Amino acid sequence: MTKKALITGILGQDGPYLAKLLLEKGYKVYGLMRRYSNPHFDNLHFLGIHGDIDFIEGDMIDEASLLNIVKSIRPDEIYNLAAQSFVGSSWEQAKLTTEINALGVLYLLNSIKFLSPTSRYYQASTSEMFGLGNDNGYQDEKTPFHPRSPYGISKVYAYWMTVNFRESYGLYTSNGILFNHESPIRGVQFVTRKITDGVAKIKLGLAETISLGNLEAKRDWGFAGDYVEAMYLMLQQKEPDDYVVGTGMYHSVADFVIAAFKAVGITDWKKYVVIDPRFKRPAEVPHLRARIDKVTQKLGWKSKVSFEELVKMMVEADLKRNEKKKHK
Repeated sequence: MTKKALITGILGQDGPYLAKLLLEKGYKVYGLMRRYSNPHFDNLHFLGIHGDIDFIEGDMIDEASLLNIVKSIRPDEIYNLAAQSFVGSSWEQAKLTTEINALGVLYLLNSIKFLSPTSRYYQASTSEMFGLGNDNGYQDEKTPFHPRSPYGISKVYAYWMTVNFRESYGLYTSNGILFNHESPIRGVQFVTRKITDGVAKIKLGLAETISLGNLEAKRDWGFAGDYVEAMYLMLQQKEPDDYVVGTGMYHSVADFVIAAFKAVGITDWKKYVVIDPRFKRPAEVPHLRARIDKVTQKLGWKSKVSFEELVKMMVEADLKRNEKKKHK
């Protein structure tokens, strides 16, 4: 029988890559989306899978809608990727961030518990939960959480609720603690796409500078298309568990900027970058770097796309996009 998967956050970055992977494996894929008057399917079109997904309307902060969806589909696997995921906005929209990222998870888990207890559940957790916590500069499954943003705090609640439903009710619930992962369909408000889009515009003569905040923050950056494979593998294991997913290496925001300008043949990058205090966070996380022993040994997973390849891929996609705009 054909397996059924429900993906929340289908219009974001990870949803389309995961949907593509599952479709290739023969799944029937349902994508949860809110009611929009004019929904944006650009990311799904980018991967050529828009017509292959069954869209279903619902909302993470409307428990009744989630109950109805889970009852009607009874999916084999549920991947909860929905979130207010822009860390910077979480200070200004702390309530909304909490409702979607924390309470939404509780509502979805309750729906599984009551109506589809055999469904396997994946929770998109994040390295932002660690914040200042580290073990000799690394973070792994045993590192204490010390979140530094309303976003990180909301995700800690969701993480522990996922663990609690596993331990309390015997549900198959797993957390993927993913470190920063990017792609050509990353939202342009995120610093990585802001950089690659800005570099592309500078190269094409459409902009003169990029305004950025903290260039010293270091992150473990990988390719979203690789990371969704780890999500899938987590739900194929005999027992549910929690896994840190990353590359094991980290680079600064400045490194990302340098690599992006290098991809278009510009070496004197400093004259194009403006530091704007508005883009600095109230509480910064200085560095995040994954220790990936568990995911490598237990799932046999490892990222394939290098940091330099990732940045080049994103810059090239933004060059194509902006080239089209330039000639309109």
